[in-house]
Amino acid sequence: MIPVIALVGRPNVGKSTLFNRFTRSRDALVADWAGLTRDRKYGDGKLDDRSFIVIDTGGISGFEEGLDEQMAKQSLAAIDEADVVLFITDAQAGVTAADNHIAQHLRKTGKPVHLVVNKTDGLDTDVVIGDFHELGLGVEPRPIAAAHNRGVRSLLEDVLAEFPEDDDPLANEDTDDNIRLAIVGRPNVGKSTLVNRMLGEERVVVYDHPGTTMDSIYIPYERDDQAYTLIDTAGVRRRKSISEAVEKFSIVKTLQAIQDANVVILVIDARDGLVEQDMHMLGFVLESGRALVVAINKWDGLGQEQKEKVKESIERRLPFLDWADIHFISALHGTNVGHLYQSVNQAYASARGKWSTNQLTNILKGVTELHQPPMVRGRRIKPRYAHQGGSNPPVIVVHGNQLNELPGSYKRYLENAFRKALKVRGTPIRFEFVVGENPYANKANARPGVRKSREHAAKGRGPQRRR
Repeated sequence: MIPVIALVGRPNVGKSTLFNRFTRSRDALVADWAGLTRDRKYGDGKLDDRSFIVIDTGGISGFEEGLDEQMAKQSLAAIDEADVVLFITDAQAGVTAADNHIAQHLRKTGKPVHLVVNKTDGLDTDVVIGDFHELGLGVEPRPIAAAHNRGVRSLLEDVLAEFPEDDDPLANEDTDDNIRLAIVGRPNVGKSTLVNRMLGEERVVVYDHPGTTMDSIYIPYERDDQAYTLIDTAGVRRRKSISEAVEKFSIVKTLQAIQDANVVILVIDARDGLVEQDMHMLGFVLESGRALVVAINKWDGLGQEQKEKVKESIERRLPFLDWADIHFISALHGTNVGHLYQSVNQAYASARGKWSTNQLTNILKGVTELHQPPMVRGRRIKPRYAHQGGSNPPVIVVHGNQLNELPGSYKRYLENAFRKALKVRGTPIRFEFVVGENPYANKANARPGVRKSREHAAKGRGPQRRR
């Protein structure tokens, strides 16, 4: 599993700024589900080829009362989900009583901790970090300036260096025909019921209570001579083993399951329609590049008017998802559940697709002749050739001139045209555009005739104009 990094510290020390640096965005998967703190954020981070999950916790002062105290406890609980903790402090404020309170808690957990001293802009870092040794964490304080991105990369490199680089779980896809299928969604949308229906037996005990599992369950099985491993992120232990005061739904396990899957089935409750948490989860699946099938569950229980409203909402809010199959199912009664497999198999095959450079270049030529790229400053943008740059999801690398000027509308045209030509369904396609110099320029310069005529021109003895 990929590493999980938790950011903890007092309010306003720069945790969210560092979170945005790690995730390279201003977006986050916010844990506002039942039974979870509303101020915890989860994001997908990447450093070169290394992936990780980062958790931004709420600010902790150590002196909370009432509701704030409970929120602080839940924020500290995120530490339990993490593999390593970044304790963020403020160089401008120095060491505070709240910092000492947090440090005391971290010492008890035994978790690996990095002490980060933020906001060191304009300060003598050697002097500033000396004061933070008194926190007694046994680690060297790391000065950074998250707002200006100073020291952030080296910090992250050191943090990730503590974890061995696992082989890509999809690296052996060419020899492994076992489809890893993750079932994800909000609590109580019917994920466990769907798992049981797909397996055809009561392999996962269903209990009508949202948010009570901590771990994903990996279940290998076969169907129609195809091997699957179903990753259930909602399998609940038997009723007698449930402690509602302690257990909770683990978003981290869900995000890790998505990373480990070939295909994701996102389950949405038809009674609730599309809610923001569904959109956040969908965003994470798309960011991961995994193949996707959407299951709108509990469909049988809706009236015709409600069904029309749900379909209208999907068309309005998910126009960008026209490449993914959407099924309206009832996991409880089995309605349309069998149809999911056809979409899963097709999405898996598309995600693993392999195409030759010649095939992709011919498609590129055809679609650009049908609809030419626009002119930029009097010059036509010229895509010249294409080749495949990867799978899961498929990556198409296009080379040519002025491709950095290509408008978004034309990029979408290329994606749709390639998707149709390659018959790709159920997986995103990513394009990379490489701007290159004319590869024949140096060869032309080296040709004797060209070089000689240029030498003559330079000396004013160019070829005589024909009379």
